[in-house]
Amino acid sequence: MKDRKPYELKTVIQLYNLTQVLASMYLVYEGMMSGWLYEYKFACQPVVPGEKGMRMARAVWVYFMCKLVELLDTVFFVLRKKYNQVSFLHLYHHTLMPICAWIGVTFIPGGHGTLLGVINSFIHVIMYTYYFLSSLGPQYQKYLWWKKHVTILQMIQFCIIFYHNFQVLFRECNFPKFLNFLLATQAAYFLYLFGCFYVNQYIKSKQRREQRLANEAASNGLNGNLKANGDTKTNGFTGANGGVSNGYNKQNGQVDNKAKVN
Repeated sequence: MKDRKPYELKTVIQLYNLTQVLASMYLVYEGMMSGWLYEYKFACQPVVPGEKGMRMARAVWVYFMCKLVELLDTVFFVLRKKYNQVSFLHLYHHTLMPICAWIGVTFIPGGHGTLLGVINSFIHVIMYTYYFLSSLGPQYQKYLWWKKHVTILQMIQFCIIFYHNFQVLFRECNFPKFLNFLLATQAAYFLYLFGCFYVNQYIKSKQRREQRLANEAASNGLNGNLKANGDTKTNGFTGANGGVSNGYNKQNGQVDNKAKVN
């Protein structure tokens, strides 16, 4: 894409987001009806045999397919030249999740680890709904005030997944503890990554905006004082003060550009 213009892909992305919403809703329903709503135990849940277990196994297979399809997120970022979105967090998340889903569908398609898929699919219903609405156009932006709350929900998700898998390490349970350990440690790491993202995106960016406004107010006050004192109209001082003023504004403009967070 280096020498190409970015693609718009508006309709394609809208269909993609809507498909993800529907697929995630299906996975939440299947995960709940296959066991987590009625029979599965939070403290310890082995893989269930028989037709009941096969229903969960099919849901795990669909979940794995969804993790592969979600790699299109990165493809769309590249085609649209939204390179700032292809962060370490994004790449790590979209690399690890298909691997975890493959382990599940290949060796243990059911049991304790499937709660992750149910919670993650529920979060994706909300997340891709947000993406779908935002892709409809700027007239819907006023309804998307809950963007940062999606990140909060993701962090709550990782807290639940961490505790759910960490606590079972200290009890007898007919479920592979190596997978519980893997899920617990990765949930803790994701919580750290998403926490850093939240701080940078919603706390530090607010501080940068406040600093920008303070700089603009200082600049406007300086220019107002110069104009009120009439210094810019005497002894050819206009050029000098004009140069200082423009340089000051240019400097602030550079601060503004650095402060922007997409």
